[in-house]
Amino acid sequence: MKFQESKLAHKYLDGLKGLECGGSSHNAFGLDTLNVDYTDDMETVFKKGEYILCQEKMKVDIVANGDDLPFKDESYDFVINSHVVEHFFDPVKAIKEWLRVVKKGGYVFIIAPLQTALDTETRPCTTLKEIIARHEGKMTPEEVIMEGGHQTSAVSGLPLKGHGHWSVWNLPEFLEITTHYGWDVVESLPIDDKVGNGFCVILRKQ
Repeated sequence: MKFQESKLAHKYLDGLKGLECGGSSHNAFGLDTLNVDYTDDMETVFKKGEYILCQEKMKVDIVANGDDLPFKDESYDFVINSHVVEHFFDPVKAIKEWLRVVKKGGYVFIIAPLQTALDTETRPCTTLKEIIARHEGKMTPEEVIMEGGHQTSAVSGLPLKGHGHWSVWNLPEFLEITTHYGWDVVESLPIDDKVGNGFCVILRKQ
C-alpha cells in the first residue's frame, strides 16, 4: 500500500530542489528531494514499517539529525516532511534549522499528526508555553510526559526505542507557535491531503 501524493505539495514545490526529512516509500511525495535521516540503517522500526506497507524502503541520501543539517545557509528551495516534527523534543529548533537551509522565498512544508491520529493518545495538546520553555532550555526531556502508545509504531507494532512523539497538536495549537515566532504561513490545512490523519502547514522564508 502506498498513500497518495499531496496536490498541495505539488502546487508549491514542483520544479524545485529540496530536502525531505525522514522520507518513506509508502508515503512518498514524488518531488525532487534528497532524503535526510538520522541513520541509513535499513532495519530500524520505521524502515521495517515501510516494508510492511509497500515492500520497499526509501534510500537515505544524507545521514544527519533533522535539527542539525550539514548544509550551508540558503542551499535548497524547500524542506518537506510528514509525521516528523513531533519526534523532536525542541520542534522550534528543528523548524529554525529548516528555514536556515531554505533560500529566501523558499518553503518549509510540514505535515504533523492530529491529536486523534492514534487512539492511544490521551494527552491534551502541547501548549505554546511548554514549547517555548523547551526551546529556551527551561524544561528538560525528563519533565515531558510521553504517551505510552507513542512508544510503539502504529505501522509495525514494534517498539520505537526512544523515537516516540514528544508533542501533540491540532492545527490551531501549531499555528500559535508560528505566530509567536513570526513565521510566514502561506497556506494550511486542518486535515492534510495525503494520508488524512494530520494537518498541514506551509511556511515561506521571508
